[in-house]
Amino acid sequence: MILMKSVQQMIKPWRHVFKLDPDRMISDEDLEAVCLSGTDAILIGGSTGVTYENTVDLLSRVRGFELPCALEVSELEAAVPGFDLYMIPMVLNTPDPAWIVGHHRRAIERYGFMIPWDSLLTEGYIVLNSDSSVARITGAETAIDAEEAAAYAQVADRLMSLPIVYLEYSGRFGDMETVRTVREMVEQAQLFYGGGITCEVEAEQAAALCDTVVVGNIIYSDVQQALLTVAAVKKTVQEQLD
Repeated sequence: MILMKSVQQMIKPWRHVFKLDPDRMISDEDLEAVCLSGTDAILIGGSTGVTYENTVDLLSRVRGFELPCALEVSELEAAVPGFDLYMIPMVLNTPDPAWIVGHHRRAIERYGFMIPWDSLLTEGYIVLNSDSSVARITGAETAIDAEEAAAYAQVADRLMSLPIVYLEYSGRFGDMETVRTVREMVEQAQLFYGGGITCEVEAEQAAALCDTVVVGNIIYSDVQQALLTVAAVKKTVQEQLD
């Protein structure tokens, strides 16, 4: 329990996080801009095309900068050592138990002797974009309303005591009223939001409701716009404190 609390303390200050996909190309110049932007951490992960080799390569590049770097483990073969933190998704709104506990059980059977338990945090994922790769892969039931999403969040927060509830819109900006409803029901877990943030306004809206805003796809299409989301999130946080 003491170890878990220390890992949770690591992510507590994270308000803005850039997510990098090992299967997508990013230039050295853009990577440097992202890592020196003032973001609180780099999260490495993706739904498809993630391998040990491309994960190692991206980690080695990010390690040239002084900021926390976490791996979101989506492929067992890409569980690369050397990250500060390993984030383990459990997709709550899928009828397929493999994505809730099945893959996790197999991972422990295969790698249990070498798992760095004191560096792991579990994420209660609620996938809400039917067109996303993660929804197709996991069979997530995305056609749920705000109250159903909030109920899943309470399962993660209250019943399972997970440290993270992650609202995943993956490629589409989310319904902020749904996010607000979930926010009102989450008391203990850190609420992450990810999906479709393309500008400062959207970053501000997500930051006003969530503890941590994850920005990903826009890095690869408009890195300058992505960089502006850092200040937008930090400004919103400061306004809330004031």
